[in-house]
Amino acid sequence: MQYQFNSSEFPKDPGVYLMKDEHNRIIYVGKAKNLRSRVSSYFRPSSDPSPKTRVMLGRVLRVDYITTTSEKEALLLESSLIKKHRPRYNIVLRDDKQYVLFRLDKSRPYPALELTRTARRDGSVYFGPFTSAAAARETMKVINKLFNLRKCGHKKFRNRVRPCLQHFIRRCPGPCCLEVSRQEYHAEIRRLEMFLSGRSAELVKGMEKDMHEAASELNFEKAALLRNQLEAVKQTTRSQSVVFPGTGDMDVFAPVYVQGGLGIGVLFVRQGKVLDSKNFFWPEHCPENDRELQNTLSSLLSQFYGPDSFIPEKILLPEKVDDPALVHLLMEYRKGKVRLVGARGESLKGLLNIARQNCEQHVRDKTEARAPALARVMGLEYEPGRIECIDVSHHSGQNTRMGVVTFIAGEPQKKDYRIYSLPSVSSGDDYQAMREFIRRRSRSSMPWPDLLLIDGGKGQLVAVQKALQDAGQADRFALASIAKAGTRARGSGQDQVYMPGRKNPLPLKPGSPELNYLQRIRDEAHRFALGSMRKSMMKKSLRSELEQIPGLGPKKVEALWKHFGSLKNILGASQEELMQVPGFGQEKARITAMSLEEWNTTNSSWHLS
Repeated sequence: MQYQFNSSEFPKDPGVYLMKDEHNRIIYVGKAKNLRSRVSSYFRPSSDPSPKTRVMLGRVLRVDYITTTSEKEALLLESSLIKKHRPRYNIVLRDDKQYVLFRLDKSRPYPALELTRTARRDGSVYFGPFTSAAAARETMKVINKLFNLRKCGHKKFRNRVRPCLQHFIRRCPGPCCLEVSRQEYHAEIRRLEMFLSGRSAELVKGMEKDMHEAASELNFEKAALLRNQLEAVKQTTRSQSVVFPGTGDMDVFAPVYVQGGLGIGVLFVRQGKVLDSKNFFWPEHCPENDRELQNTLSSLLSQFYGPDSFIPEKILLPEKVDDPALVHLLMEYRKGKVRLVGARGESLKGLLNIARQNCEQHVRDKTEARAPALARVMGLEYEPGRIECIDVSHHSGQNTRMGVVTFIAGEPQKKDYRIYSLPSVSSGDDYQAMREFIRRRSRSSMPWPDLLLIDGGKGQLVAVQKALQDAGQADRFALASIAKAGTRARGSGQDQVYMPGRKNPLPLKPGSPELNYLQRIRDEAHRFALGSMRKSMMKKSLRSELEQIPGLGPKKVEALWKHFGSLKNILGASQEELMQVPGFGQEKARITAMSLEEWNTTNSSWHLS
């Protein structure tokens, strides 16, 4: 039964409309300046929708709406709903985490460079972003060698009583404990800013001038330090060159149609240099016209940027996007001017071409290794984009836990991994654990998967199927279980995949891409659940060990864990740091510090974080 549109049911206000299928699942979210006009455009007899839209409309059985006071609010709500529900027919930004930035808080007397994922509007200076945290940390290592600045965090800086090793190897002037000239320190900060801003030539020229001045004043120690630093900076920046002079800071978004889908290549350009890149690909999405592409780009930008994002003044697109609500939203996030500019001129078109070429290569590489098609072998209506796998873990029937891992488009989504502690489940009863998990999962705000894979056999599959029926979620998504064959230990047999309504397992050949993929997901779920259970047991064991230290009972140990977060931090805590723990006075902190030092000496083999 297809949805029957009635225009009188929709207001002419701005807002968001939600298209739902027969299971009341949201399959598309859109925003509109005029809800009645926008929704009616899908169902006019004269309209000729694209094949993708035609398929989507064939599955729509209901359209709900939420009104807003402005188009900007509608854009915000649309982005929030897309991230939460991940509708099948929307462009969904899977990787929506904030990227790594360098933060320099110049309001402090002796600033330190920090890594952060949050760009607060607090007057600090930010550099980046880096899509790879590992790359950012490598850059930080280079900076720590090049610039004579403090390396410790603010808490350690306040509590130090003597300089650390970094001071004695001439990588920190020691402002925590020694008299350090703020003028000289901030001169080093200015050199760091020039380095991070890509002003290498200006930096080298200024350092050469400072070196000669120090030499003329017979301050040979300072001159030698500047000389060594200058050589290191030259060596580091020798391979750097301005790729596109005059372009300044901007983010570049280049759409490309490749492998039957839509790719978006993103470049982060800072001071004319391509600092980093990111690529996205949606295999089943191909905007049919320029208007649909503009709507796609608007939706993508509203998901890509948030209140804590670093947003440059210019965002380069193939053509200028006319979306005042999006511009106002980005300006509100940035607290400053933002322009969505089209590519005009050879330099800007060259940047778009680089982004397209990177994206095309990324998609080709990813397509070769992408997840196999499961819909055909499992008899599903469409390819499962989001797959969750569950595995029960316990220790001798105690400490039962359910591990949940999530894969999207063949890639693990570790931010969506979950552990459910199931204290009410006794004696390691897998079936009871499955029922309890489904009961709790049905109350969760996490989006439902397209396929739930169970580490187990037909018994576990039936238990989950029954639990879903009891929770009113029957037929919400596809189910399957993967079991190890009974003769596997003797080197024969294979893993078997069961589905509801089938007496026998699926006829999957050993080594087939489909079976390998499901095994990979199952193995990841097993690793995650088992690792969580072991960490929990280890933490209990460590708590018991700490409670043996004189003066530390369960409550004091709990306070230490809450304050420091790890055994490593607890064992390395000084008396001053212990005094900041609730319930620890000066005398208690002194005795505890002495006890921890003695414990460290007699238990030197413990190196756990």
